[in-house]
Amino acid sequence: MHQQPFTTRINWLEQLAAQHSQAFADSTTQRQRYLQQHPTKIIALKCMDGRIHLPHATQTPLGIIQPYRNLGGIFDLGWPYLGDLLCEDIEQALHEGRPVLVIISYHYSAGDKWRGCAGFHCDKDAALAQALYIREQLNQLFVGNPHCYAMVVGFETDTDALVLHGSTGQMLDLSLHQQRVIPQLPKLLQQLCPAMPESIQRDLLPLLTGNIKHSTQQRQQR
Repeated sequence: MHQQPFTTRINWLEQLAAQHSQAFADSTTQRQRYLQQHPTKIIALKCMDGRIHLPHATQTPLGIIQPYRNLGGIFDLGWPYLGDLLCEDIEQALHEGRPVLVIISYHYSAGDKWRGCAGFHCDKDAALAQALYIREQLNQLFVGNPHCYAMVVGFETDTDALVLHGSTGQMLDLSLHQQRVIPQLPKLLQQLCPAMPESIQRDLLPLLTGNIKHSTQQRQQR
């Protein structure tokens, strides 16, 4: 497509946008049903890289995960507008009686370092350090509120597999697991994040299950 005439590319882009808009509109009922079963407000801080598509990678209906994007997934809650916007989203969810999970993501490639995050010059450790720094900021914001939780999640872009970083320093790399581990996920998540509220754990599990299924399919493809 990138070799086609400019007008052809614009027409293709408009048609693609229309398809996405229609798909989102058609999934309204699906979103409503999903939120009735899993009411946790899920916010994702992530890089602008188009490969980081959490709904696709977790088989979650569009519109459930609210994204905040910036180059490299670099954020600082000290930025005035960002802090205000994020706090408003969190407070609104809490006012509605919904717990809040903030996913702080970074991304990398297991197969080639140079397919990693350009925002950090493909330095995985630097990207992870930034994510951990944001988690610390959010933990200070959430002090005393048992209905909010912040979690660092790596996104391996070769297979779309997630890597969960627990509060105890342990990790859960979903690329290492097949679908037979799904019944054990509640126990593994509890061990990884013992302070995570049960309601948030329950609503996070469908994302983990979906990611194991999706990343397994990715690995089976060339």
